[in-house]
Amino acid sequence: MSSMVRRWSYRSLVARTRLYREGKLVLEDFPVDDISEHLKDEGACVWLDYCDPTAAELATIVAEFQLHPLAVEDAISERQRPKLDRYDSHLFLSAYAVKLDTESGELRTHEIGAFITTHALVTVRKDEDVPIDSVVARWDESIELATYGVSFLLWGLLDDLVDGHFEAVQSLDSEIESLEDLLFDDAPRNTEVQRRSFEFRKSLVLLRRVVLPMREVVNSLMRRDLHVLDEGMAPYYQDVYDHVLRATEWTESLRDLVSTILETNLTIQGNRMNLVMKKVTSWAAIIAVPTAITGFYGQNIPFPGFAAHWGFWFSTALIVVLSGGLYRSFRRRDWL
Repeated sequence: MSSMVRRWSYRSLVARTRLYREGKLVLEDFPVDDISEHLKDEGACVWLDYCDPTAAELATIVAEFQLHPLAVEDAISERQRPKLDRYDSHLFLSAYAVKLDTESGELRTHEIGAFITTHALVTVRKDEDVPIDSVVARWDESIELATYGVSFLLWGLLDDLVDGHFEAVQSLDSEIESLEDLLFDDAPRNTEVQRRSFEFRKSLVLLRRVVLPMREVVNSLMRRDLHVLDEGMAPYYQDVYDHVLRATEWTESLRDLVSTILETNLTIQGNRMNLVMKKVTSWAAIIAVPTAITGFYGQNIPFPGFAAHWGFWFSTALIVVLSGGLYRSFRRRDWL
């Protein structure tokens, strides 16, 4: 008995299951081995979720769903490109969930694969950070669409992933706006601006690799010849496609904006350096006046006013008048 409890506990951590029949959720967290019996009912629709499975664990469903070996390999392997592959008995989807760390500006990606068959959706997560609970919540909120079977399940998955992409773009936009304020801060913060700019630029490049291929993925799913999309779900897939386009365009514009911030920061640094050099040069010219006069009067040869009190006062007055004249001239030209 204890061994059965341990095996079920382990299995529940690795796999989650749901059974829909005639648009209603009728069973949840049933054993994976029971899927064959449930699929005998033409009106049934099954969702099976694996978290970081091994090849041996996936082998239990390969024969049941007639999964292609290349698709199984892609589901286990990491760093797949977002794509939709078509096989004789099923489709294979590869996509990413993303989340932005606002403190560091780093974009974290979490890979997920999905086998799409006529009556089942099998999701394969590479780690536990993929927000599958939010996908389940989305299904429960739109349970009236469950009559569309796999089309409904796949829409909930894609809609949640694309919304995550959109949220990441929005967060990046807000962070970049705050970065713009640092550009014209009274206290120069060049190092922070450069560091965060490069981090945001790296995150945007990564986000672009995730978001851009999703246009092709969703567009391919909407094709009638794949016979995956139910006509009743077409408006919902179109809405997802519109969100993908907005996220893609927004990502592209933010990349240009970050490049502009970097260029502006370099320009501001150059202007500040020119201003500093202008002030230093102006003060150097003013200081050169007393240096020249005192140097001249420091010669050990007779000259007008030599060894006389009026000579000292004359040289002092000359220093004050010339230095003051240079100072007023530089101030008038905005050099000081």
